[in-house]
Amino acid sequence: MITSSAFRGNRYAVLGLARSGRATVDALLASGAEVIAWDGNEAARDAYAPNAALSFADPVEIDLTGFAGVVVSPGVPLNRHPIAAYAATFGVPVIGDIELFAQARAELPPHKVVGITGTNGKSTTTALVHHILQTADVPTTMGGNIGLPILGQEPLPSGGVYVLELSSYQIDLTFMLDCDVAVLLNVTPDHLDRYDDFAAYAASKERLFAMQSAGMAAIRGQAPVLDQSRWPALQGPHNAQNAVAAIAVCEALGLDRSIIEVALRSYPGLPHRMERIRERHGVLFVNDSKATNATSTAPALAAYPRILWILGGQAKSDDLDDCAPYFHHVKTAFTIGRDGPMLAAILRQHMPVDQSKTLDIALRRAAMTARPGDTVLLSPACASFDQFTDFEARGDAFRALVERL
Repeated sequence: MITSSAFRGNRYAVLGLARSGRATVDALLASGAEVIAWDGNEAARDAYAPNAALSFADPVEIDLTGFAGVVVSPGVPLNRHPIAAYAATFGVPVIGDIELFAQARAELPPHKVVGITGTNGKSTTTALVHHILQTADVPTTMGGNIGLPILGQEPLPSGGVYVLELSSYQIDLTFMLDCDVAVLLNVTPDHLDRYDDFAAYAASKERLFAMQSAGMAAIRGQAPVLDQSRWPALQGPHNAQNAVAAIAVCEALGLDRSIIEVALRSYPGLPHRMERIRERHGVLFVNDSKATNATSTAPALAAYPRILWILGGQAKSDDLDDCAPYFHHVKTAFTIGRDGPMLAAILRQHMPVDQSKTLDIALRRAAMTARPGDTVLLSPACASFDQFTDFEARGDAFRALVERL
């Protein structure tokens, strides 16, 4: 794990004991810090063996005088949870595990950090940069909003590159992360339940650049001009943008373009992001469960010419305007989930709609309707929480159903 003498002897409160919270507690204890941790889930607290340096209490119910920080999970809504205001009365900063990583960097072997944010495309771009670095035999790991929590990973040897996917929530909790290369792919309305307005959300993303020192590389998303046909796992206009960003990052790190090209051709793609599940009787089945808003679904609709589209769940808005330019690619829409009826009402004037209600029914009907050359596409444009625990569970269910056809 990543530890630091900067934490030794200090007191920290840790709120939230999911993956990043557990890694944070472990790293702080291993560094010689004293930790008071809390999670509303009793089982999460009971997972820890007795430790003289670890105790449990809700940080909004204790005296925080003298604490070095309150480390909160990115899932804690700072605009609604009382912890931010409460910690401020003691002058204690509210931070995240990425900030602790930033503070620990001075003791790590010489390295570089790539930070990647944006509303859509973060995970693919992060994984792609990581894959290119691996192909080039550069020591690398990825973390943040993808993979294992960064504090739980082993430090890289000299010359290594940490590739971090950063959500706006994580950036909100970070103040010292000086990225050698910072990337902002795009900003479209999302997570507005956590911000006063879209401008505040966009400003959160922009802070990634504000933390950089002079001379560091800053990359903003741009319209791609390239041929994607030779990169099987990077189809569609959104993946073209991801590839352009990844190329720019790796060139900023000094990699040769020939090595980058080899890596782009061998990139396997990520689960739940335009993931090709199988081809059956000439019909392609694609899992794009990660598309939880209309903006992230639009590129998938653009990528295939004849689509049986499965969508629905908990809608984040009451329109599909970003998808509208590609409605002509859809043969039939199959709506599911809580907001399926609302989506069906929007789509019915543009295409045939089947209100399937559940994923299994939608897939069965789509598979029966599909003809050779068609694509059965799960790209929900909605959150999953009405019927599934998360988008991964939704995508896994789709994969299992497809494999049973």
